Amino acid sequence: MTLSKVIEKLPSRFNASHAGDLQAVFQFELEDADAFFIQIQASQCQTHLGTHPDPSITLFMDEATLLRVISGEQDGMSAFMKGQLRAEGNVMLATRLGKLFSAAS
Repeated sequence: MTLSKVIEKLPSRFNASHAGDLQAVFQFELEDADAFFIQIQASQCQTHLGTHPDPSITLFMDEATLLRVISGEQDGMSAFMKGQLRAEGNVMLATRLGKLFSAAS
């Protein structure tokens, strides 16, 4: 699966029931691919290429790590523990990502 396909499909995999009243911006800074962010507001999810001016959390990783985590092949926490993923900002939001999106099929 390519990164552009993953970004395109994220809104369709969004579990609004797990979002509640969450308002957050998840910024993804990829070492070897374009940056993008996910904006969650009013139980809606939108993805955008580029950099948000004020993200709630920024996640740093390479494209391969992102694809493994999104596909469910690797747990985000294990990527973090192995130094493959770094987070800045409200790091507790990272723990919610798995519940907010269903696994890629």
